[in-house]
Amino acid sequence: MANDGAVARQAGPASSPDPGAATTDGVELLRQRLALALDFDDTVIASRWAARMRPWFGVAKVGLELFSAAGPPVVAELMEAGFSVFVDMKLADIPTTTRRAARVLGALGASYLTIHTFAGESTLRAGVEGLAEGADRAGLPAPVALGITILTSDADAPAELVSARVAAARDAGCGGLVSAACDLGVARAVAPGLLSVVPGIRLAGTAIDDQSRSATPAEAMKAGADMLVIGRAVTAATVPEAAAASIVEELSFALAG
Repeated sequence: MANDGAVARQAGPASSPDPGAATTDGVELLRQRLALALDFDDTVIASRWAARMRPWFGVAKVGLELFSAAGPPVVAELMEAGFSVFVDMKLADIPTTTRRAARVLGALGASYLTIHTFAGESTLRAGVEGLAEGADRAGLPAPVALGITILTSDADAPAELVSARVAAARDAGCGGLVSAACDLGVARAVAPGLLSVVPGIRLAGTAIDDQSRSATPAEAMKAGADMLVIGRAVTAATVPEAAAASIVEELSFALAG
């Protein structure tokens, strides 16, 4: 430690932290906690939105709509554009089919893939194992398997159902969960070590659309979200760039507080 201090003193001003670099690092860390939901059925439109929102979002979510329109190549395209990719397929089938599908998806290079917990622990485990197998064959890190708990459009799900589904994801080896902000307390009590991904994000004072279990960015982050999935809050905004900047500013204040 003494030698380290001597080096720092000898280095003088050049060894001082660069405030600009620290700010840049902070922005990048926040970008990796924001996933842009590219809910479009056109690859060109999705690519344009990804490029437009890239200053604020480090993760691109490919859901059923875009994957059905563009297929697996869209994952590589978004990765080449500099995004981590979140493939939101909500796999839910018999274990054998889920394992085989997950094996294919695991080889694409995505960082995250969703499996629906209502399919049960055996299906979840098959999906987790299939992802690892596919990634290993492709020489890639395995994507994080995210267990979908309760859809944010479901206003009536009881807390005990959330708890049971979180437990299934935990026991099956999932690395994370997708849940509404209001369910994070239950989720963290049952599976405190899992990544928490929260969709249904809306800015204060805006329409919640079909998101019955919505939350503002600050509410979700304060509740313990590790990543926020944001779509219409920016893509349907009058000025999307302003909406995205507002979200980042809100989160910066929430995290600082």
